[in-house]
Amino acid sequence: MFDLHHRVALVTGAQQGMGKADVLALAQQGATVIITDMDGEKCRAVEEEVKAAGGTARSFVLDVTNAAQINAVFDAVIKEFGKIDILVNNAGIYRPKPALELTEGEWDAILAVNLKGQFLCAQRAAKEMAKKKYGRIINIASIASGQVGVGVPGAAHYAASKGGIVGMSETLALEWAPLGITVNVIGPGAIDTPMVHQDNLPPAVLKAITSRIPLGRMGTPEEIAAMVVFLASEESSYVTGALFFVDGGYLAA
Repeated sequence: MFDLHHRVALVTGAQQGMGKADVLALAQQGATVIITDMDGEKCRAVEEEVKAAGGTARSFVLDVTNAAQINAVFDAVIKEFGKIDILVNNAGIYRPKPALELTEGEWDAILAVNLKGQFLCAQRAAKEMAKKKYGRIINIASIASGQVGVGVPGAAHYAASKGGIVGMSETLALEWAPLGITVNVIGPGAIDTPMVHQDNLPPAVLKAITSRIPLGRMGTPEEIAAMVVFLASEESSYVTGALFFVDGGYLAA
């Protein structure tokens, strides 16, 4: 099960945290992995880690808000590998600020990376996947995506972007099912990543979140990657337009 040999997977935001864990998990299952992020040096370090473990990988600098750069990276991947089977839209940023203080520029920056970036990458990936009548697109949202009773102070722009991912993905799943492409969403809960520790998440918010997790701890990037592998595999062939929360029971509490 979950054999990904002969599959080519592109992961955005892959230099650290959940993105890196996704890369390593996909490679472990046999996929050729394309590592993309803004920091080329860190991407190359992940590439070398995959290769040291016997896997196949390439790395590219990619700004997901830049359509021309997206096309250039996808063109390079198609030229070398001939296809893209799996896209993991993991790139995202979180810059908390009270809603009354948010500037238009700050709003636009979050939406550009978290929502527009996912659409642009998914759109280009789907164009390639349609040629083979096969594809797996996995979009990363959050438990803070609306309609589940989770609000996060200082995250109006972030939550709007993540909720937008869910709505967008449902529509893409319907449109692209006839093309052999599945589109699904993972909504992580509190995951122990560098983003949490880079002064982005206010301590009071972090404490409030972790105190109500039934499993009593934050999740790990590898636990998100396990869901990514499932959704990337043949075993998920009848799953599309779905949202999977991986949250330690947070939403059930």
